[in-house]
Amino acid sequence: MKFGKRLKQHVQETLPGWRDMYLNYKGLKKLVRLISSSSEDEFVYLLDNELDKFNSFFIEQEEDFIIRHKELQQRIKRVIENDPSSQEEYENEMARIKKDIVDFHGEMVLLVNYSNINYTGMTKILKKYDKRTGGFLRLPFIQKVLEQPFFTTELISKLVKECETLIDELFPAMVVAEEMAKAVGTEAREGIFRNIVVALLTMKEIRKGSSTHSHFSLPILDLRDAELIRSFQLNSTIHII
Repeated sequence: MKFGKRLKQHVQETLPGWRDMYLNYKGLKKLVRLISSSSEDEFVYLLDNELDKFNSFFIEQEEDFIIRHKELQQRIKRVIENDPSSQEEYENEMARIKKDIVDFHGEMVLLVNYSNINYTGMTKILKKYDKRTGGFLRLPFIQKVLEQPFFTTELISKLVKECETLIDELFPAMVVAEEMAKAVGTEAREGIFRNIVVALLTMKEIRKGSSTHSHFSLPILDLRDAELIRSFQLNSTIHII
């Protein structure tokens, strides 16, 4: 599947509030067809606007995730340290925490994918520009992109791993799998579950080895991540092609 179609499909499947935050790939692609080398400043201006959009959204989400992560840790600490009035109360609160951790983990996966797909879109649109104009804009601009906040996902990746550790420590693996399977059966949870599956599959697709793979491409997706994708699909009643 061509990148433009994959991006369109992904945007349609992502969280509603995120849809306007992705690269305007279609608009930039149309502009490239009409552009000349003398229009480079205008093109760079539009790309800079896209970077500003990515960075503002990414930083806002990252800050929110840091706060939510701390709140989750505090909730878990309170439940563990305080004596519950009943076993039922304890189990209910732990069930709520488990749901919130899984949702939180899923949203962070979506943000990592947001970074990946927008970076990939930038490299592709710059390649088209250089091919169209005979210019050499891609290399210096991508070097600039690599320094942008939206491309720096180390903190989010760290929080993702910490969430996975929390789940492993607090909840038996089989129980989590059963809860995920139940979650998919409800309309409210199917949305976020579908978003996560689509994000993982998108990451797998744009980070696979191919004949067009270059030093601008993201690293090929690790096999362990591919196993994660399969584990989502095994627990899903959603048919993913």
